[in-house]
Amino acid sequence: MSTSDVLFFEHPGQDGSVVAQAHLNVPTTLNALTLDAVEAMTPKMLDWATRDEVVAVIVTGEGDKALCAGGDIQALYHAAKENLAAGATVNDYPQRFFAAEYRLDYIMHCYPKPLLTLGHGIVMGGGYGLFSASKYRVLTERSRLAFPEITIGLFPDAGGTVVMRKLAPKMAALLTLTGSQVNATDALALGIGTQVVGHDARADFLSGLTQLAWRIGAPKDNNEVLEHYVAQQAYIGDMPDSDVAGINLHRIDLTSLSACADSILALEGASKWMDRGAANLRAGCPITAGIIFKQLSLGPMMDLAECFMTELAVANNCLSRPDFAEGVRALLIDKDLSPQWTVPQIADLPQSLVDEHFVGYWEAEGQPHPLEDLPTFS
Repeated sequence: MSTSDVLFFEHPGQDGSVVAQAHLNVPTTLNALTLDAVEAMTPKMLDWATRDEVVAVIVTGEGDKALCAGGDIQALYHAAKENLAAGATVNDYPQRFFAAEYRLDYIMHCYPKPLLTLGHGIVMGGGYGLFSASKYRVLTERSRLAFPEITIGLFPDAGGTVVMRKLAPKMAALLTLTGSQVNATDALALGIGTQVVGHDARADFLSGLTQLAWRIGAPKDNNEVLEHYVAQQAYIGDMPDSDVAGINLHRIDLTSLSACADSILALEGASKWMDRGAANLRAGCPITAGIIFKQLSLGPMMDLAECFMTELAVANNCLSRPDFAEGVRALLIDKDLSPQWTVPQIADLPQSLVDEHFVGYWEAEGQPHPLEDLPTFS
């Protein structure tokens, strides 16, 4: 399909090689990920995977501010409002968007060729999903990453479960329950990012990729080529100070959701960064907190496909219930910052309500899972 939301380039390299590029192109919304963009990227990624001359794939974002600030929240919000008003699914945009987005994320996680995403500036939500799915997760000194869904009644999706299980559990709980932004220094230390290049050197970094000694049809060798190149281009300037180094993670209690939330709130005062995160948790959606806490325990027990299949059930349930629309209204539409959550506080949250979010609509309707046919690469 054709869309201006994402542009595709095939840059000629040496000896007939091609470096392919998918470039998110909606800078006015910080490259918010639209369904059109996802549905255009997926067949391109699959095509590039099969062509021997394509030696590497690069994902980038237009503008100076962001790779991608997340999914197209406005479109999801309006669809959710329509469905809530009708008391039924009359607009299936959320179902189509999440299924398509997670399919793309899964393909990127399993990609058979060198795959690099340049996460400059803001990398959040669905943008974090694209970034975390790549083997080479390149940041700049100005990058800020977050799963901020606690503030809008969604949850860390698009592979958020995979990101969480790769972190120490207490760190995963801290970052997702507070929606806190992670800077480049911390992202590198935590393994969220793999390398850092200079923000102002991005164009030169990308153009240099076509000058490398790629080998057509040799993904293993090309991974070595790319790894060596990125190491050579490493940023050597000033990096931001760590935000998480001074936080006493040992104080976080994972024995229950309430204990976990209380122990994180007790860290308030440690820094301005921690204070902002505590405020997000205190004002955030209790059901989201419950979902996150369950993600923490489920993630290590699931394979990659199961992570995305489970997230799809949760995402559709979040969009079919009132909290997401209310959270977006309060934060982005009316901007009164006073959401009225269906469950007022974490202490009032029944586990059964959390568990209901993990049951897909297709189960009740006897339909196959929308992601049961995820592709495999030989």
